[in-house]
Amino acid sequence: MRPTPPDHGERERSITVAGGVALHVVERGPVAGAPGSGRPFLLVHGLASNARLWDGVATHLAAAGHPVVAVDQRGHGRSDTPDDGYDMATVTGDLAALIAALGWARPVVAGQSWGGNVVLELAARHPHSVGAVAAVDGGFIELSRRFATWDECASALRPPHLVGTPAVRMEQWIREAHSDWPESGIRGALANFEVRADGTIRPWLTLERHMAILRELYAHRPLLAAPRVTCPALLVPADTGDVAWTHDKEEAVADLLNALPDGRVHWFRPAHHDVHAQHPAAVAEVLIRLAEETDRR
Repeated sequence: MRPTPPDHGERERSITVAGGVALHVVERGPVAGAPGSGRPFLLVHGLASNARLWDGVATHLAAAGHPVVAVDQRGHGRSDTPDDGYDMATVTGDLAALIAALGWARPVVAGQSWGGNVVLELAARHPHSVGAVAAVDGGFIELSRRFATWDECASALRPPHLVGTPAVRMEQWIREAHSDWPESGIRGALANFEVRADGTIRPWLTLERHMAILRELYAHRPLLAAPRVTCPALLVPADTGDVAWTHDKEEAVADLLNALPDGRVHWFRPAHHDVHAQHPAAVAEVLIRLAEETDRR
C-alpha cells in the first residue's frame, strides 16, 4: 500500500548505481550546498522495510534546513529487484554510489536495524563518503551471538507468510499494534506491502531475497568493521521492555562502543524497535545534534 503522505516539499526519483540497478529515493529539504542549508542526511531502512518509514524523521530534518534523502535499498519498495547483490559489499557500494550521484560531501548516514549494520559497514568500507553515521536499533546486530547455527537463525527469524492477507486487515493489525505511533509511522509500515488488484497484499521484498539478506546479516561481524569507522558514530538503541533481550543488547552495544574509535550512544527507553517511526521528532533531534557536532570538527 502506498498512501500519499502530506506534502512536505518531497520529490521522488530513481538513481542508477552499479550494475544498472535503479534505487528509488524520496528527497526533502533544500538542495545541498544552498545558502543556509545544513549537512545532508541519507536515511537507510531495515530488512523488509522501506524509505517511507523514515517520513516523520525526514520531515523534521528538512524543516531544520537539512537536505534529506531516504532510499529504498535494492529489492525493497520501488527500487529494482535483482536476484543477487544482497551482500554487504554490494549494498554498501550501492549507497556509496548513491552519495556520489547526489553530489554530496560527507553526509550523515543513518540506518535502522539491518540498515544500521549496513551504514556501519559503509563507513568502514567507504570512509571518504561519510561524515558521520547513526545506527538506530542496529549496527550492533551480530546474530551468531544469539543463534549457534544459521539453520537455527533461519528457523527463528523466517518472516511470517503474509501474501494474500487483505490490505484492510493488515492496516487494522498495524494500527492496533502501534496505537501510539503517529500517522507517518503507520503509513510507512503500510508501505512495506504492495496492494494487489484483488485487495490483498504482498511484501515488496520476496521471501527468497529476505532470507538471502538475513543470511548475510548472520555472517556480518560489526566488531570487525568498527575499528575502521573513523568518523563519529552514534548508536541509538531502543529498550523494548524485553528484559532478557535488552540485557543482551546492552552488552552488544557496550562491546561495539569499545571497538569504535569515535562512538557514543543515546538510548530510547522504552521504545519500539522502529523507534524512528514511533518517535520521529525525538530521533530527528538526536540526529541533528550529531550533524552539528560533526560540523564543529
